[in-house]
Amino acid sequence: MTELEKGPTGRRRGRGARERILGASRQLFREQGINRTGMDQLCAEAQVSKRTAYQHFTGKDELVAEYLRQFDPAVMSGVFDRTDLTPRERLLAAFDIPPTTPLCPYIGAAVELHDPEHPASQYARDYKKAVAARLAGAAREAGAADPEQLGEQLALLLDGAAARTRVLDADAFPTAAAVAAVLIDSAIRATA
Repeated sequence: MTELEKGPTGRRRGRGARERILGASRQLFREQGINRTGMDQLCAEAQVSKRTAYQHFTGKDELVAEYLRQFDPAVMSGVFDRTDLTPRERLLAAFDIPPTTPLCPYIGAAVELHDPEHPASQYARDYKKAVAARLAGAAREAGAADPEQLGEQLALLLDGAAARTRVLDADAFPTAAAVAAVLIDSAIRATA
């Protein structure tokens, strides 16, 4: 960083402030949670003044909602948009999650916020519905007897594996993938 990028007190200027604030929120919200992260700490980590933070976000609620929007705007496009996999393989690929992946940020936010009207809670609900819809779409392509039911079952299994991995500090996704394979194959056989 050059001297021109620093303000009179040695702090970084506003260029890139929004990205630094979002980066700090990703780190701090993941490490210590939303409720335990204050705006003072967030601003210090992002190297911005509170005034700058509030120029970019009207408050912490808006920041939390934007934090969630940054994760997966295409709803697992890395899985569902793959053309090299069959629909069945795409359904199973949804469970190929590295054990170092932190608890689903949408679940974490919904649990911490306790407010169904909070913008982040609404965003989490919309995202979870979109995941189930994408799973149902792939289940339909795979020929499942009831693709919506299978989509909901697999979404529940994904969320359960994420929570169990976090609580037990052990990778639950391989077991969830094995259960998913049984559900998928049973749903596909029912139509054959």
